[in-house]
Amino acid sequence: MPRPVEVDIGSEFRYRNPILDRQSLLVAISQSGETADTLAAVKEAKGKGARVLSVCNVVGSTMARESHGVFYTHAGPEIGVAATKTFTAQLTALYLLAFYLGTARKVLSPSRATKLLEDLHHLPRLIEETLKQDPATLELARHFFKHRDFLYLGRGINYPIALEGALKLKELSYIHAEGYPAGEMKHGPIALIDENMPVVVLAPKDGVYEKVISNVMEVKARGGIIIAVATEGDRGIGTKTDHVIRVPSAPPLLMPIVLSIPMQLLAYHIAVLRGCDVDQPRNLAKSVTVE
Repeated sequence: MPRPVEVDIGSEFRYRNPILDRQSLLVAISQSGETADTLAAVKEAKGKGARVLSVCNVVGSTMARESHGVFYTHAGPEIGVAATKTFTAQLTALYLLAFYLGTARKVLSPSRATKLLEDLHHLPRLIEETLKQDPATLELARHFFKHRDFLYLGRGINYPIALEGALKLKELSYIHAEGYPAGEMKHGPIALIDENMPVVVLAPKDGVYEKVISNVMEVKARGGIIIAVATEGDRGIGTKTDHVIRVPSAPPLLMPIVLSIPMQLLAYHIAVLRGCDVDQPRNLAKSVTVE
């Protein structure tokens, strides 16, 4: 049967005195394998008897040596401080990890397992199609690079990609940006929305599409500028938003990977237009080795 999973912020993990035992598995994620907060979480888990699997890009890193097992992403050197390709590789690695555990525990039927692998096989094509939207994303960046605030909204499995979009914009362009669950917007962030606030809404055609459209209408009613990231062929979205970035239709579990591409490109182009150094943003370090 399926097992419960909790997601923790590395810097907070050990301070909440997590309940762990020998039946627990900690999956630690770090591009460099030297992130101090994540390493502290690994040591905390091991001290309580848990097993540790690290998802890491650097062979022989401290985290890899400290873990019982390592899933190397092999994404190649991430030259820029703000991780992009390794973020995509990590999402893919976690997809494969979930697939393996599902098949090993016989939670996935053979037909479902086959379909999940077939979907993954098409991912490179989906990303290539998404990259074709780069000129449109650049044009959008030219329109918005002087704005001082952005809001990013997503629901369900795509909410973390809203966080990724906001994080990349902050890291690269130094523009204030926040990511929120779209359904939570009415509990505070909606007060920020006016005619000067660009709101990036992740709105692929999925199980919560109608709910996202409801959130779009809330923004529109308050004069916000709506930038929708929507599925190719969704004709209705254009009548409800000010700008649309199109992405190809993708299986729900792979859509976050597809959506991350335009989020990163938009941040990149805005940063370049503002004259920022996208490879070495101010105040950031490639490996965060202090708490």
